[in-house]
Amino acid sequence: MMQLCFDFDKVQVEPVIMPVGTGSPDPSVARRSRGQMAYQSGRLAEMAAADRYLAAGYEMVVRRWRGKAGEIDMILRKGALFVFVEVKSSRDFAHAAERISRRQMDRICMAACEFCGGLPAGQSTEMRMDAALVDQFGRVEIIEAAFGAH
Repeated sequence: MMQLCFDFDKVQVEPVIMPVGTGSPDPSVARRSRGQMAYQSGRLAEMAAADRYLAAGYEMVVRRWRGKAGEIDMILRKGALFVFVEVKSSRDFAHAAERISRRQMDRICMAACEFCGGLPAGQSTEMRMDAALVDQFGRVEIIEAAFGAH
């Protein structure tokens, strides 16, 4: 059996003085880390929701489409119908749904109209606004025609 022994009298330790109340020398590092984690979580949620739509026979038109009115997470198509999807993830479906504000719904509707303006049928294009909710386990609940009836 081997025993370790340290002689702390011979070790020189330089004190590090940090300002009171800071857990990290640079708070932006923690903020960037949280931001990166949220970005990756959002991407995984979008992938899970896309898989559900594709399995149901929808065709992916574009992901993260950005227009003047804002960004739409996914635009899918099934026949003549264009589906505009807002993906939200949280610990459960109820909390994910609560994260979609009225202002965000309006922005998505305006962006969808902007997108359809470039299609042959224009504003007469058949469209639907869905919410794809993803819980902490990666389960997906799709709410068809969640907002912006057209």
